Order: sequence, then C-alpha cells, then structure tokens
Amino acid sequence: MSEFSALRDDRLLTGAGDNEDAAVVRFPAGMALVQTVDFLTPIVNNPYWFGQIAAANSLSDVYAMGGEPYTAMNIVCFPIKTMEKEILRRILEGGFEKIREAGAVLAGGHSVKDTELKYGLSVTGIVDPASFASNRGLRPGDQLLLTKPVGTGVLSTALKGGFGDSAHIEELIFRWAGRLNRAGGEVIRALGLKAATDVTGFGLGGHVLELAKASGVAVELWLDKIPCIPEAIEFAGMGLLPGGSAANRNFCSSLVSLPRDADPVRIDLAFDAQTSGGLVLAVPEAQLAKARGMLLAAGDLAEHIGQVMARDPARPFLNII
Repeated sequence: MSEFSALRDDRLLTGAGDNEDAAVVRFPAGMALVQTVDFLTPIVNNPYWFGQIAAANSLSDVYAMGGEPYTAMNIVCFPIKTMEKEILRRILEGGFEKIREAGAVLAGGHSVKDTELKYGLSVTGIVDPASFASNRGLRPGDQLLLTKPVGTGVLSTALKGGFGDSAHIEELIFRWAGRLNRAGGEVIRALGLKAATDVTGFGLGGHVLELAKASGVAVELWLDKIPCIPEAIEFAGMGLLPGGSAANRNFCSSLVSLPRDADPVRIDLAFDAQTSGGLVLAVPEAQLAKARGMLLAAGDLAEHIGQVMARDPARPFLNII
C-alpha cells in the first residue's frame, strides 16, 4: 500500500499513510449507506486485468441499487511463498485504477497469507434513502433491459482449459467483466427506478428469478433477445460450462418454465455464472426509450430482454420463452 500512502481526499479524516487500523470518513448529510463486500479467484491470467475485474465486480452491487461508490478497502489473500510480489502490486494497481474510475477513495484494506490467490473490495456507497432500487421493486408492466452480454463464465472455463486463442479470450473477458456498471446506476438515479440487479454468480436467470420472487410477480424472458458473447456460444456448444452454471439451472428448475424447442446452448448461457456481469434494469414502459438512450450514449448495451407480469399461481415465477 506504500504507493498509495501519499493520497489525500477530503472524505478521509485520517491519513492513508499514517498506519491507522481504521479510517474515519466524512459522510454526506441526508444520504444512506450501501455496503457490500466481494472477492474472487482469478478468471484471467493478467494480474492488472484481474485487479480491475475484481474491483468492478465488487463495486457493481452499489450501482445495482442506484448508489454511488464512496470508499473502498482492499481484501487480499496471497500465496507469498509461491508468487512474486510484483503480481500483487499489479493486482492492486488494477483495483486502484478502477476505484478511481468509480469516483471512490481507497481507505485501506487487509491482507493475509493463503495458498490460493484472492482479491476484492469492501465497498461503501451512498444512496438517497427515499429513492433506490431493490429486488422488491418490480411492478407488472415494467420492461427489462440488460447492459452487458452473458457468457464470461463459459469463456473463463475455456481459458482455463486451454481452448481457443487464449489472448483473445482473455481480452473478451476483460472487455466486459472489467467494465463498470456506472451508467446503469446513473439511469436508476435519473429515472427513479425501483428494481434492478447485477448479474453475477447466480446467472441471468437466477438473479431475475430472485427479483420476481422478492417482488411477488412473474417475469417473462425472451431467450432470443438475450445478448451472448459469440465465442461463448461456440464454447458452450462444446460443453465448456462452469460448474456453477449447471448448479444454477438445477437450483432454479422447479421455479422456471422453459420452451420445449429452445436451443439448449442458449438456455445454458441464460444461467451462466458471471463475474462482473451487467445490470438488469426494470423500466416503466413510458421511460424505456429514455433509459435505452442513456445507456447507449454511455457505451453500454441496452438490450430489451423481457417484461414483468402479474403473478399467476398456476405458472412459475420465471417464464423463458
């Protein structure tokens, strides 16, 4: 952390280089806290890219509630006896740059020796307590937008297995998983959206199912509208699925209806375990064009993948058609 010790920020009332065991943070009046923590093992070989992906993944839960990242703390498990310190330095650099991109401040962190490399962040965000998105906010008539394609879990499995052009696969994973969900968070705040989720380890289908159950509604997902990374379609067709993806589909099976003639590869990708996936935004139909315009202007996807319906006890919570 020595390279960051000279940093100063008005939000911190204690110095980053003063060896304090905790940080004292100035907090904006009238705002509420969003607190989250996440860390993961590498999904790419490039340590700098891994740091960026892990940080983006940790920051995503704040954006999914319409919050803004405020402070972050590093969480590191590092095999110091078997890996060079330079690898750790590059991971922390990558994470630090992503924290800065998010507009947050690094307030400290903690590291331990471990046999397996892990990295992530504990993030504190700020949000208007009267206006934030949650799993409980879906309403019949809401339209669902997705801001990143699915398939990074499959790509990571292919990379680890030595399939395809490893440099190209790694770049694809970084392009999507290393991208902040900042624009989606801004759309939530600007339009006052009440429901959203980020797509991570439970897969698109699993996280949308969580939204539907918490809100007491049904969701219809349009399988042919779900954007998939093309290379992920190829590898999924070869059976290169992460274990978490199969577990997701099995866990959700009793609460999901699937079309009989559906492409099984597309179904697998709908439940693919993502790292730092996109946001699913629930948008009232009257605001759909504005939401899509904001996302596209920021360089995100804005794929219209489904809609929310009133709950019919005779049908599952999630209907993929």
